[in-house]
Amino acid sequence: MDINVLRSLATVVSFITFIGILAWAWSRTNKQSFDEAAQLPFDQE
Repeated sequence: MDINVLRSLATVVSFITFIGILAWAWSRTNKQSFDEAAQLPFDQE
């Protein structure tokens, strides 16, 4: 196996991971928990 094949494979895996993180972050199912987490610094209990 050539080093360039390993580099290409690492690039593809990194890109797929990045797309997965984007999909998770922009998922509608996480919106409420992200909104709650965003308001934590302003919570005056």
